[in-house]
Amino acid sequence: MNPYQAPLKDMQFLLEDVFDATSTWQSMPDIADMVDTDTAMAILDEASKISRDLIHPLNRSGDEQGVSHVDGQVKTPDGFKQVYQQFAEGGWVGLCGEPEFDGMGMPKMLGLLVDEMGYSACNSFTLYGSLTAGAALCINAHASDELKSTYLPALYSGQWSGAMDMTEPQSGSDLRTIRTKAVPQDDGSYAISGTKIFITGGDHDLTENVIHLVLAKLPDSNGISLFLVPKITVQADGRLGEPNGVTVGSIEHKMGLKASATCVMNYDNAKGFLVGKPNRGLVCMFTMMNYERLAIGIQGLGSAQAAYQMAAEYAKERTQGLAAGGSPTGASSDPIIVHGDVRRMLLTIRAMTEAGRALSVFTGKQLDLAKYGQNEAKAKASRYVGLMTPVAKAFLTDRGLDSTVMAQQVFGGHGYIRETGIEQLVRDTRIAQIYEGTNGIQAIDFLGRKVTGDNLATLTEFVTEVRADIDTLNATESDKNAVLERFEVLLQTAAYINDNKLNQPALINASAVDFLDAFGYTLYGYYWLLMADKASTNNDADFSAQKVYLARFYIDKLLAKADYHLSQVNQGDSAIMAMPENLF
Repeated sequence: MNPYQAPLKDMQFLLEDVFDATSTWQSMPDIADMVDTDTAMAILDEASKISRDLIHPLNRSGDEQGVSHVDGQVKTPDGFKQVYQQFAEGGWVGLCGEPEFDGMGMPKMLGLLVDEMGYSACNSFTLYGSLTAGAALCINAHASDELKSTYLPALYSGQWSGAMDMTEPQSGSDLRTIRTKAVPQDDGSYAISGTKIFITGGDHDLTENVIHLVLAKLPDSNGISLFLVPKITVQADGRLGEPNGVTVGSIEHKMGLKASATCVMNYDNAKGFLVGKPNRGLVCMFTMMNYERLAIGIQGLGSAQAAYQMAAEYAKERTQGLAAGGSPTGASSDPIIVHGDVRRMLLTIRAMTEAGRALSVFTGKQLDLAKYGQNEAKAKASRYVGLMTPVAKAFLTDRGLDSTVMAQQVFGGHGYIRETGIEQLVRDTRIAQIYEGTNGIQAIDFLGRKVTGDNLATLTEFVTEVRADIDTLNATESDKNAVLERFEVLLQTAAYINDNKLNQPALINASAVDFLDAFGYTLYGYYWLLMADKASTNNDADFSAQKVYLARFYIDKLLAKADYHLSQVNQGDSAIMAMPENLF
């Protein structure tokens, strides 16, 4: 198969034409002088080369070799350490990091597109940098000035890496039952003892130190606090000291992501430092968690893009059967791309992936506005970030797995064997629906907190803006109405749930996944109207035609999926909750 090629033209189209990135950035004094579209495209072009030439070649060999755990040491596959050092030296780990601590300070709209390239090229490799960036974000938001100055520069530079330590054998999504303890010490530090499982990037040989953000309980407290715990102690002058009682019990043997070190971590009186206030650890950790949720949504998106490229190339080369009505060339068999079912799968993957990228960039824009914007725009963007984060995580990863499976189907029997490489994408992408909070939990958060939590205020505000924008677009009235009517039904359905959530306690839990999916399919309808409109003035006739064809396919073939999911929400919770537990 050919190397991964980043969809730079599509990315540029979203930044320049659809979401007007330059004007957005120029409205933000803190970054106005740092980035414009030309700068952004130069960065994306370089990221494309790195993803293609350095990262993607690690994907297959990393999956075949995997990580190893020998004599307490975790070793990544051949080539990972060397490429990671080049990646870090290029400033990519700290691309969106704080300039005050030697980060590059680039906007999130840009950073998410770089992340997508990384995940398309090699999921396992990209996770190491993603966890580091998330840990740095949390430290910057909540840690003391001393901890920031000590740890952030080395994290942004890629000299050290970060990890998020929450899950324990008896405590998964419900963290109230964690047993890891933190005992105060005379010097102001804490002695951390306990065991964590499923820790992505918990240990490896890519960096000289791993900085763990660990949830633990203080003595005589039911609250949860957050602690920074380095694998190797850090001296006052920044030099590394001694091992810190942080060891690897084992590495997990997984379905996929075999080159990503997922570790059981043991803490034996390890020295840690409080981040934020006592018993407010979950509040602090959610800064990192929400960062990773969006990043994992991008994992699903990146996998779908890579899968599309592989399947489309295969479909144009693989000959099998004849086109309906006979071969146009008189050949004994035609490339399978002439067959309607193959086209259905390829068009579905591409339509969902391009709309997913629009969701990604829109969410990045809201993150930039929430960080750098002014007054009311800043506050509104923060609300939209909260609304969109669970959608991005769940909908992008659910549809990402769907896309990799469809791409595998395009390959037929060749997709089930290792040589073609498509089955690795299926395995690697499956976890994205599970970690950083399962997609069911994301849906419950979306419907229970982000939609009904403020009595539909944020959802209504967003839909009102979408309605106004759709009215301005160059599209047929029937296409506009197809999307607008579904948004209206979404609001009506949300209002019903909001009015009945107290007298039907299981309603939100039972309806959440279908409601999120209905919102996602409807939202993508809006994005396709928007992209088709903006593409109509593009100078590249083929590019413009692609967008028109894809928009038509989405509106005609995929938008109606929203209706099915809305119909399931409107059935209520009775069919789900009626059967007694003992009958399962």
